[in-house]
Amino acid sequence: MTMEVKIQAIKFDASERLHEFITKRLNKLDRFYEGIELAEVTLKVVKPETSDNKEVGIKIIAPQVDIFASKISDTFEQSTDECAEALQKQLIKIKKKKQ
Repeated sequence: MTMEVKIQAIKFDASERLHEFITKRLNKLDRFYEGIELAEVTLKVVKPETSDNKEVGIKIIAPQVDIFASKISDTFEQSTDECAEALQKQLIKIKKKKQ
């Protein structure tokens, strides 16, 4: 079963490349926790004309698990990476608790 990735860009159009990058990055989370059903991604530009203004929020939904991470950095790719790392740590922790 593959995870569904929903991407919502607020007040701008996200490029196809960005969509592919986010989807590919989030699909790697499957290795750390089985049965992830959905990843809801929100992209927004926080303060225009400043650096570190690309905010990514990611909510992961899996059986008995609802986790969220939000990061702000220079690029959406960097924010996505940082979110994915934070979510990965959370998933590993949850999995260890279950065992």
